[in-house]
Amino acid sequence: MPSAPSRSLETFDNPQPGRDYTIRIRVPEFTCLCPKTGQPDFAELTLEYIPDRLCVELKALKLYVWSYRDEGAFHEAVTNRILDDLVEATKPRFMRLTADFNVRGGIDTTVVAEHRAPAWAAPSLVELP
Repeated sequence: MPSAPSRSLETFDNPQPGRDYTIRIRVPEFTCLCPKTGQPDFAELTLEYIPDRLCVELKALKLYVWSYRDEGAFHEAVTNRILDDLVEATKPRFMRLTADFNVRGGIDTTVVAEHRAPAWAAPSLVELP
């Protein structure tokens, strides 16, 4: 197999560090294991962030997400751990990770975790006519 799961998150320089702009990444096939039963849990991850100096490299993100496939983790813990790792790697102005887990046993779980750099303030929303 030419590639393998990895916890290494590569980055690249933000091409527009003087501008606040949003990067949205959808990961529709996240998988981890239920720590109680060992059965697979499936989720769609949505990463939204305003980069500062660094952006996450997508292939590295794919291999990073893949690394959770055989790991047992509660939904809340894995969502926050992924956010913490991404914040550590990229040091963004703002980052939000939404993990929308598939229904299991009649229960639907969505976990939303955010990071905001201390000196950053969200710009005002522009309403166009």
